[in-house]
Amino acid sequence: MPTRTLALTAAVSAACGAALLGPAAQPATATGRAPDAAVDARMSPPLDTLGDPVSTSVSAAALLSEVRSCQRVSRGEYRTDSNRSKATVPVCGTKDAVFWKADMDIDCDGRRTTACNPRTDPYFQPQTAFPTSRGKPLDSAALPYVVVPAPGRIWDYRKSGLTGGSVVAVVHRDRVRYAVIGDTGPAGIIGEGSYALAKELGIDPHPTTGGVASGVTYIAFKDSRISPIESRAKAERRGEALAREFVGRE
Repeated sequence: MPTRTLALTAAVSAACGAALLGPAAQPATATGRAPDAAVDARMSPPLDTLGDPVSTSVSAAALLSEVRSCQRVSRGEYRTDSNRSKATVPVCGTKDAVFWKADMDIDCDGRRTTACNPRTDPYFQPQTAFPTSRGKPLDSAALPYVVVPAPGRIWDYRKSGLTGGSVVAVVHRDRVRYAVIGDTGPAGIIGEGSYALAKELGIDPHPTTGGVASGVTYIAFKDSRISPIESRAKAERRGEALAREFVGRE
């Protein structure tokens, strides 16, 4: 994530003049700010791709404590991979969200990039189910998003108040990241996220060798669609507010 570094410049002659003339305005930095406003980049909060601070004040433990029991909303269970014969993952519901606990496979579909293309991913597809506000495919390498199963006999995400752009809190170990629903996958398989989401969660994001076999919790908030879908800043703000409500801090 980018950080902003403020470079401090002060000419010796200006300093001497200030000493002779008495109190005066402090010399400006390269960005036009006074030296006392300079920020050590090492102390700055992490920023998202839009330059806004990333807030994760709701802990992983707090979120997980709210999803310990399952009130099933799916009619059955999902497999986590196409080569797994046994279905083990139900979709569970609360008043404000639905959630599932699964693996994370890497979805590298959408915009063609250095990380996501037919060379890095033999199953690459140049589109996503939900496009950007300009009608373009989402960028898996830049936007944290979650893949939900296509509507089917097991579960229809639309009937749970979800759609493209709905906000999802994703938990892996002690990390919490806020994403959007950005793509759909096979109707019988669950547990998939974008390259960017995996990377932010500390999961290997490579589309063929990456991912993690278990330990990822997806909490999708009902009626939480943001627009534009590609705004990471909006997803962060909305996700943090919904997570606080979910754990009873609001």
